[in-house]
Amino acid sequence: MALVPILIYHSISRAPMPLIADFAVDEATFAAHLDAVAQRGLRCLTVSGLLDAVDAGDEALVERAALITFDDGFADFRAAALPALRERGLASTLYVATGLLRGGPQPPVHDGIAPYMLELAELRELAGAGVELGAHSHTHPHMDTLGTRRARYEIERSRALVEDAAGAPVATFAYPHGYSGPRIRRLVREAGYRGACGVKNALSSTTDDRFALARLLVRADTTAQEVGRWLDRTGAPPPPRRDSARTIGWRAYRRARAVVRRRPGSDEGWPSVR
Repeated sequence: MALVPILIYHSISRAPMPLIADFAVDEATFAAHLDAVAQRGLRCLTVSGLLDAVDAGDEALVERAALITFDDGFADFRAAALPALRERGLASTLYVATGLLRGGPQPPVHDGIAPYMLELAELRELAGAGVELGAHSHTHPHMDTLGTRRARYEIERSRALVEDAAGAPVATFAYPHGYSGPRIRRLVREAGYRGACGVKNALSSTTDDRFALARLLVRADTTAQEVGRWLDRTGAPPPPRRDSARTIGWRAYRRARAVVRRRPGSDEGWPSVR
């Protein structure tokens, strides 16, 4: 199997929203991360581009590839991340939680987060600039704690809003907080997506579950040297072949806790963006 690093970023800012500070990278550090990609001569693919390569059996391309993804839809993606990416000719995939954005058909679901987010209308410009847009739910819930009806709403509503605003198709999904499970993955597949991203803090591969692609979470203290090891396929493990017993048990506990507390979608209070 061919291994490939899929990086997850959230915010590129020296003064991020406090909620996301642990997962925000300043502009200089982000530039150093991108330079590590460019210096190695890696081919930067979108998530759909990776799926195309896997479907074509092009392991040689996967072995020389890297993916840069962003979750949530912070405004600094347009202001800081995209210029740095374009300067180096690097592709990216942006997963948007539509209910957090400004300028939608309804007010943003979280007033404290909204000032830091993109406007829905800006998605058309981003799509025109070559950014692949993906769905990241509507209200950014813990998907594995939701009932089926609400989960379908989150999966389908986000895609509909992004496609309408951007005038571009949405082919892939990313699970908020990284949580999914077989039931949620099945719903994403049934909704017609080509694939979906989780987290796992592992390299992805040509044999990875395409509805739970492994990604590497970039934190505020992630150095260019650490990213370099990921890019060299030496600094992280391959994706697990199946969910561990610990993961399955933790998922069951979280779902039961949400039912008992009558707070589906929440885990010790929302939001805890990860």
